[in-house]
Amino acid sequence: MALQGAQRAAGLTARLLAFARRQPLNPTRLQINAVVRDLTDLLHRTLGEQVELETVLSSRVWVIEADQNQLESALVNLAVNARDAMPEGGKLTIETDNTELDERYAETDAEVIPGQYVVVAVSDCGEGMSKETLDRVFEPFFTTKEVGKGTGLGLSMVYGFVKQSGGHVTIYSEPGMGTTVKLYFPRFYGETEAIEAIPESAMPRGTLEDIVLVVEDNDEVRSFSTEALRDLGYGVLEVADAEAALEILRSDAEISLLFTDVVLPGKSGRVLSDMARTIRPDLPVLFTTGYSRNAIVHNGRLDPGVQLLGKPFTTAQLATRVRDVLDKGSKSKS
Repeated sequence: MALQGAQRAAGLTARLLAFARRQPLNPTRLQINAVVRDLTDLLHRTLGEQVELETVLSSRVWVIEADQNQLESALVNLAVNARDAMPEGGKLTIETDNTELDERYAETDAEVIPGQYVVVAVSDCGEGMSKETLDRVFEPFFTTKEVGKGTGLGLSMVYGFVKQSGGHVTIYSEPGMGTTVKLYFPRFYGETEAIEAIPESAMPRGTLEDIVLVVEDNDEVRSFSTEALRDLGYGVLEVADAEAALEILRSDAEISLLFTDVVLPGKSGRVLSDMARTIRPDLPVLFTTGYSRNAIVHNGRLDPGVQLLGKPFTTAQLATRVRDVLDKGSKSKS
């Protein structure tokens, strides 16, 4: 009994060290796609027959430098949380991709270092979390599970490991909509690799005649989006929900593009899009969401082939997608 108690204490200490970013790490160069592939069999056994596992691995994903054991442990931890959030079964989606977090995004989080990252997203279609839960989700010992079902240290361990690795973590969740956890690891640059950056002058730009209606309930994200679009030369109208957007769409205001979050209070972005196209049939629509693309499309929340920009996005990514959607819309009208 004393030995078992000591082992539990050692495990607890290790988890607290992980949260405090003081655990000993053994970082090596990794291809994250290979790590996910090697974990597939273990995850199938862990998730059980009721949960379908889908992996969507992008090609040419950059190399990262991280502790493989801790990375595997983090992914298994997230998978177990996802399974517990889907007691009746469902789908778990793991995706990998290259991305960039720029200076403008870094202004919203003091710990984010601008640069290129590899992101792995773990998404479920389970119960989701309330805003109150999201605000505390990384706290040590905080859990919504029954007594004896969890320590409340799983997500805090993941958070500490990623931060200690120089990375970033985001969670997007809504009650009844499921959850996406995104882990960002800095791209590892070898001796011959150079940082690829898009100069601001090379970003596609708009004019004040190109008016974008931004619909976003998160104040910080809406502010980021509208400021970036104005800097790119666009005219911008901004609202926080679908009802306010519909009022503008029913008016005589000139609108070139509807840029809307998928998850909104009241009517969703998808419902807003359908209603907008009954009012203005030729209006181009660009969706944005913190959920991973495959999770949001495959779970029936959006149709395949929709125009979608994942959060967080950089100014360059926003500039490219908005210009692309507007150009396609003008071609279809002609």
